[in-house]
Amino acid sequence: MLPEVGQHQRLPLLVLLHGAGGHAQGMLRMFEAQARQADVALLVPESRGSTWDVIMGGFGPDVAFLDEALSQSFGDHAFDPDRIAIGGFSDGASYALSLGLANGDLFRWILAFSPGFAAAPSAAGNPSIYISHGTEDNVLPINRCSRRLVRACAMLATTCVTRSSKAAISCPTIASLPHWRCSHRAVRRGLDNRQ
Repeated sequence: MLPEVGQHQRLPLLVLLHGAGGHAQGMLRMFEAQARQADVALLVPESRGSTWDVIMGGFGPDVAFLDEALSQSFGDHAFDPDRIAIGGFSDGASYALSLGLANGDLFRWILAFSPGFAAAPSAAGNPSIYISHGTEDNVLPINRCSRRLVRACAMLATTCVTRSSKAAISCPTIASLPHWRCSHRAVRRGLDNRQ
């Protein structure tokens, strides 16, 4: 999805990954209007199975599909290389962290909404990471998941920003996300696990 201004300028690109049992169409419904308003291009792929391949045992067909979708998108439009982000919800957030850390030279921002884990084979580049999580999440509890991940990610990233909310699910709006979508580099913010 390209906003109308996307034909004439380099836009930020957000690759957005759905959760387990979810679909690309559901993520698009949640974020399309927000992305248009914020002038953010969206690439919303669908996993090849019920969830992303690394969760089922290793990288494979989903990585190949995403690579092909990115190649086609980059061939069709010139995006701002400093404003390319990967994000997702739940299993999609875990996948975004895994791929984003391994490809930090491409994805300058990683946006993880209620992630469970990260399985990057190795880290590359120096991405900035934003993690949000609901404190009442009973599926992927914040203490066992995001708070543990934040400590590890803080050592691998330029910036690691966290936000928790007293809810089961924490999925912020595009407007409330860090300034990766702006033309200037984001201001570095400290790690805050106290919320």
